[in-house]
Amino acid sequence: MNKISKSIFIKNLIFAVATTILATSMFAQNTDTIEYFSNKTLRYEDHTYVKNIRTIQLSPEPNALTPPLILLNSEEKLLLNFDDLDGDYKTYNYTITHCNAKWEPSNILVSEFLDGFAENTISDYSFSRNTLQKYTHYTAEFPNQNLKLTKSGNYLLIVYTDNNIENICFSKRFMVFENKVDVNVSIHAATIVENRNFKQEVDFKIIYSPGEITNPYQEIYPVILQNFRWDNAIFGLSPQYVKDLELIYDYDDQNVFGGSSEFRWFDTRSLRYQSDRINKIEKGIDSIYNVWLLPDEKRTYKRYVGSNDINGKYLIKTNDGGSDAVDADYVWIHFFLPYDPATTEGTMYVFGAFSNWQSHENYRMKYNALRKGYEASILLKQGYYNYEFVLLRTSTKELDDIFTEGMHQETENDYFILVYFRRQGSWVDELVGFKRTNSRPQ
Repeated sequence: MNKISKSIFIKNLIFAVATTILATSMFAQNTDTIEYFSNKTLRYEDHTYVKNIRTIQLSPEPNALTPPLILLNSEEKLLLNFDDLDGDYKTYNYTITHCNAKWEPSNILVSEFLDGFAENTISDYSFSRNTLQKYTHYTAEFPNQNLKLTKSGNYLLIVYTDNNIENICFSKRFMVFENKVDVNVSIHAATIVENRNFKQEVDFKIIYSPGEITNPYQEIYPVILQNFRWDNAIFGLSPQYVKDLELIYDYDDQNVFGGSSEFRWFDTRSLRYQSDRINKIEKGIDSIYNVWLLPDEKRTYKRYVGSNDINGKYLIKTNDGGSDAVDADYVWIHFFLPYDPATTEGTMYVFGAFSNWQSHENYRMKYNALRKGYEASILLKQGYYNYEFVLLRTSTKELDDIFTEGMHQETENDYFILVYFRRQGSWVDELVGFKRTNSRPQ
C-alpha cells in the first residue's frame, strides 16, 4: 500500500469509528464510569477511553506547562507523555486528523495536511522504577522524519493499540499556527458597571495585510480561551468595527469571563514530608500512599486573596527519585470541602487541567453527611497541582466554578486569542494568528 493510499485508508477508519459524534462533543460531561469508558465513539476533544491510561501530557518540548501549539514549518516539536497502569508492554499507535475551528473533522484527505505516514508506532517506553504503583511510561515526539504537518489549524491526536484504530485509548487536541496576522489585546475590568468587580473583559484587534482577506466577516473566526480551557471558550465573534486593515472587537458583554479566584494547590513532589497543604501521608492497605489534604473552604463570598499559581495546570515532579517520568509514584489524594447542607443544584467535582477541564466519575465528589461536606479520592502522579471545585448544574448541564470559588476581576488569568481564516472556496480553517497574554499588566 503506497503512502497516499494508506493515508486515505486511515482517514476512512477514523470516520468509521466516529459514526456518531455527540452534538455537544466539546462540552459533554459523563457522570457514570461504565458509560464513560464503554463509549468508544471518537470525540473531537481531550478524552480518555480506557481506565488504565493516566497522566496524558502533550506540550511543546520541553515545557510541560505550555499549551500544545507549535509554529508551522519550524523546528518546534510536540512531546507526548502518558502512563499505562497495567504495567506491561503494549503496542501503541497514533494517527492525526485535521479539524475545523469548531473542532469538527475537516473535509479533506490526510494527504492534504500530512506529509509522511498516517499511522505511526510509539516505540519509546520505560517501566516504572521503585514505585508502589507499577506502570509503563510511553513517550513520542512529532513532527518527525516520518510525519510532517503541512497546514496550520486544529488537530486531533488519536492513540490506539495493536494497529487497530477501533481500540482507541485517548484523543488529544493540539494546534499548528502561522504568523500571518497581528493581534493586539487589552484585558481590563468589565465595562458594564454591575460586572466591574467580578468579570474580566477581553478586547482585541486583528491587524492583517492587504490582499489576503477579502471578506473579514465571513473569512475570520476568532476564539478566546481563559487558561486554555475549552469548556467556557468564546467562539466566532464578528468584528464590531472594520477600520483600514484592522478588525476591532470591543464589546461590553460578549467577550467577558468570570474572574474566579486564584487556584487552590497541593504539592506531592516528596512523600517524605508534609508540605503546607497536606494534613497526613501514610501507606494504605493496597500499598499505595494516601495523602490527605487539609480541609478546603467555600470561597463564594470571600474577599480576593492574591497568591502565585500556575492557572490550573499541573507539573509531574518527584524529589524522591532521579527521573520524573518513571520514578514518580501514583498517590491517592483525598479532598474535603466542608459544605452544610448539601446543595440540590447539581453535582460537585474536583477540576483542573489534570481532569482535562471536564467532569466525569473519576473526579466526582460525594457528600458525607457525617462529616458535613464533599469528599473525593483521586489517583494522581506525584507533582505540583492546581485545582478548584466546580458544580455541574443539573438544570443547564454547565460547569459553574463561581459556585464555590467566587468571582473577582483582580484574579490573575492567562488569555489566548486564536485567529482562524477560511479563504473563499476552501474547506480548511487555517490558524493564522495566535496571541497569549495575561490579565495583569506585565
